[in-house]
Amino acid sequence: MADGMRETRGILRHCLFLTLTLAVVPGCAPPPDAPQASGTPRLEWAIAIQAGAGVISRSVDEANRQEHLDSLGKALAIGQRILQDGGTSLDAVEQVLIYIEDDPRFNAGRGAVYNHDGGHELDASIMDGSNHACGAVAGLTTVKNPIALARDVMEKSPHVLLAGAGAERFADEMGVERVTQEYFHTEHRLRQWQEMLRREADPDAPGTAGAVALDRHVNLAAGTSTGGLTDKRFEQIGDSPIIGAGTYADNATCAVSGTGKGEEYIRFAVGHRISALMAYGGRSLQDAAEEVILRTLREGDGGIVGVDRDGNIAMVFNTEGMFRGAADSSGRFEVAIWK
Repeated sequence: MADGMRETRGILRHCLFLTLTLAVVPGCAPPPDAPQASGTPRLEWAIAIQAGAGVISRSVDEANRQEHLDSLGKALAIGQRILQDGGTSLDAVEQVLIYIEDDPRFNAGRGAVYNHDGGHELDASIMDGSNHACGAVAGLTTVKNPIALARDVMEKSPHVLLAGAGAERFADEMGVERVTQEYFHTEHRLRQWQEMLRREADPDAPGTAGAVALDRHVNLAAGTSTGGLTDKRFEQIGDSPIIGAGTYADNATCAVSGTGKGEEYIRFAVGHRISALMAYGGRSLQDAAEEVILRTLREGDGGIVGVDRDGNIAMVFNTEGMFRGAADSSGRFEVAIWK
């Protein structure tokens, strides 16, 4: 009888150990077809996008507002189609960001802001939540679509982050499309920079572009692309190409893309912190995002979009607004700017 009791206690201890391990260790999660904690079915796919926080006033004219919403809708529809057709979250993230990089309304690719020397320097990163593979580039000056080169870093090099002249040489080897600095120019960004010079103001953060996605294979991905700060100096690099700060993805928890004051996102490792609150604190994506964006960061610092492994989407910001959109397999499709 005593031996039987000891054996039973041993089995119970082993089961408890396995339960706790699955609950807190990243990468150890319920099987992909398991229901959510609420008992409702997991969504087949989901995607959220952002194109900058705190970057447009409510007083903007109706035509300008609608143009931005239409652009967000077109970008979101690209990701929606890829995921509906069974494509990967990585492809959805990359193609959405290529579209936004090509859209002069946003601060990524064409339409990137001016630095202090009157040029353009672009950053981007992408991450695969299934295996923590990631790639990033910073300080690009001739690459048309930085997010595509970031994916090349992830998939075709042993590195994570390449910057400046080295990243440009890698672009030579990859054969990605190149442009002159004039390609990135827009009159709006030029006037914005000139006004900042007149005011002798500190560098300003007009936004980034980001996307997060869950695909039918239950894989998460995140990506972020930006032209950085208006009037930035000394080849400053913000959070967008920093894995764990502006971009993070882990299949056990969530995918996150941030926008805002890059130094704060780096200091607080915003993307990874949200994931850690879920993995080790048992928080939902929404709760974790609110904890970091609304209570850790300061008002006006920015926002994030995120999606968890069940398809739940969070879009949280502490600014007046954030260009954003969300779609999923339940039929949801929405774009918005302000709260």
